[in-house]
Amino acid sequence: MPTKIKIESVIKIFGDEPEGEALELLRAGHSKDVIREITGHVVGVDNANIDIEEGEIFVVMGLSGSGKSTLIRCVNRLYEPTAGRIVVDDTDVTALDPKKLQVFRRESTGMVFQHFALFPHQDIRSNVAFGLKVKGMDRASRMAAAERALALVGLGGYESSFPRQLSGGMQQRVGLARALATDPDILLMDEAFSALDPLIRRQMQDELMEIQSELRKTILFITHDLNEALRVGSRVCIMKDGAIHQIGTPEDILMRPETDYVAEFVQDVDQGRVLAVETVREDAVMVAANATPADVLQAIDSGETDAAHVVDNDGRPLGVVTRESVERARASGTSDVKGLIEATPAVTSDTMLAKVYQLFESGLPVAVVDGEGRLIGSVQPLEVLAELGRVESISEQLELAKAQDSQT
Repeated sequence: MPTKIKIESVIKIFGDEPEGEALELLRAGHSKDVIREITGHVVGVDNANIDIEEGEIFVVMGLSGSGKSTLIRCVNRLYEPTAGRIVVDDTDVTALDPKKLQVFRRESTGMVFQHFALFPHQDIRSNVAFGLKVKGMDRASRMAAAERALALVGLGGYESSFPRQLSGGMQQRVGLARALATDPDILLMDEAFSALDPLIRRQMQDELMEIQSELRKTILFITHDLNEALRVGSRVCIMKDGAIHQIGTPEDILMRPETDYVAEFVQDVDQGRVLAVETVREDAVMVAANATPADVLQAIDSGETDAAHVVDNDGRPLGVVTRESVERARASGTSDVKGLIEATPAVTSDTMLAKVYQLFESGLPVAVVDGEGRLIGSVQPLEVLAELGRVESISEQLELAKAQDSQT
């Protein structure tokens, strides 16, 4: 996918003279704490370089003071970068004059904040239509657009309600609808779900991903919650003290942490809710329904496994036959394996491993199918357990290496 937002060597320093001694010290490699002690200036973002692809949900994750919210505010220049460039499509946002910057903010971006910022004395329809009113759209058109946006976030029928009549989750949906109503290319979401209860928060995450599957906006999503970052992000950026520690897919972050700081985060994550079947999928040993025991045993031996998936003429799985049952059948002179088929469930490549655990009670491999239900792979129970064990050992290995370094 083409790059939608290019963040190039961006630095943000807060203080009276950000481009003076503080910037020189930062470029010389001094830490955020040292710069604050010497100059009284605070480093918000330290040389950030990110390419955000069109249509992805790019998540920036970090704790308080990490620079994540500062970074998102630099994208639309609510904060003026001290150095570096931000390019959206072919537009250098950092070079826009005030008038063009206002147009860029109004037409190209929509922002959703942690606090809903709704007008309490206006109904929901009017709240959602506010950005369109600012753009000068006529009343009938903006109200129609507001209703479409409300329907998109599941609030059709609440157009005449007032904010006080809605729950927190519903109010946040209004905030999202307001951002979507202007049909921006880019959504900037700063801790948008952080004020919500856990259950409502998860529902909003689901809703965001469902909306994204339909609209394919470019979304820059800020959060301090790693579980949320790994759940909604196409890619995730981990920040600390204004600096980027790692950028990668959720699987990269979880399975291949590049620094001790990232490893400390991932050790407490439920891997089964982040890793998908695709991470442990392997080639399936498959045989036709009319195969003989000899055919099945040959396939099993070739695949170095103890079971084979039986498929119909269209490649859809019918179940599994095991080496043990086939060997018994051959010894008894049975020539048909249909009666040996054991029914097993099927999953898709994007199924979370947490949902697969309960399918392993029989100890048989689980079929992985495509959108048409055709067999494309297999998941072995022991492979899942081994993978999760490998992930859990990463942080232990890094801790051991850290301890050894401290002793030398």
